[in-house]
Amino acid sequence: MQFLIPLLARILVPASRVLIYIFFGIFASIVWLLRFLKMDKLPEPIKTIFKVFFWGMLVTLPVFAAEYGSAYAITKSGLPSFWATIIYWFLVIALIEEVFKYLVVKSKALKIPSFDEPTDAMIYMIVAALGFAALENILYLLPPAEKIFSLNELLARTAVISFFRFIGATFLHALCSGLVGYFLAISLRKKNSGPILVFTGILLATLLHGLYNYSIMEIALPLKYIIPTIILLGLNLFIIIGFKKLRKMESICPVRSLKN
Repeated sequence: MQFLIPLLARILVPASRVLIYIFFGIFASIVWLLRFLKMDKLPEPIKTIFKVFFWGMLVTLPVFAAEYGSAYAITKSGLPSFWATIIYWFLVIALIEEVFKYLVVKSKALKIPSFDEPTDAMIYMIVAALGFAALENILYLLPPAEKIFSLNELLARTAVISFFRFIGATFLHALCSGLVGYFLAISLRKKNSGPILVFTGILLATLLHGLYNYSIMEIALPLKYIIPTIILLGLNLFIIIGFKKLRKMESICPVRSLKN
C-alpha cells in the first residue's frame, strides 16, 4: 500500500460516496472469496469465515502504519536509489503484508475446532488475505481530498480501478497467502521442520509479491505486464495443485490431532 497523501486527508469525502468505494472495494474480494471457498470439500462455518475476513481487514491498519514508518526511514537512510527501491517493494511492502496476514490466521484460526483438515490452512490464509485486500481496495479508491468528481466520473474511475485491482492486487493477495497456507498445512504434519516450512512459504510469497509490485511500478514495457501475468498464472496453478495434494493428505493427516 503506497499512499502519498495522509490517510485522514483522503477520507474527507461525502459520506454518501464512501458507500460506493466500500461496495466496489469489498466486491472484488467477495467474488474471489466465493471462488476459493468452492475449492473446499468441507465448507467452513460462515461465522468463522466472516471473523477471519474481518480480522484481515483490521490488520490493514497496523500494516499501513508499519509501511509508512518504514518507508520514511528508508527515505532518510541515504541508501542508493536502486537498493532503496528493492528494500521498499520486497521488505517494506511485500514482507510486512505477508507476515501480518499469516499472523491473523495463526492467532484467529489455527486453534479453532473447525480447522480440522489440511486444506483449511489454505482457505483461512486466503480469507484473511481477501479481507486485507478489501480494506486496501477501499483506501486506494478514495480520491485525494482536493479532487472533486461528478457522480459519472466517480463511478467510471471507481469501476476502472476496481477492475484492475480485481485481476491484479486482490488476486495476488489471495494467491500469495494461499501459497503460505500450503506450507502451513505441510508444517502441521512435519512438526520438527514446521517453522522452517512456514518461513519458506512466507519467503516465497514475499519474493513473488515483491517482484510483482516491482515489475508493475519499476520495469518498462513489455515486462511490466509479462512478469506479473506469469506470476499470477503460476501461483494460480500452484494453488489448484496444492489443494489437490492436501486433499489426498487428509486421510493420513488429521489436522485436529496434529494441532494438539
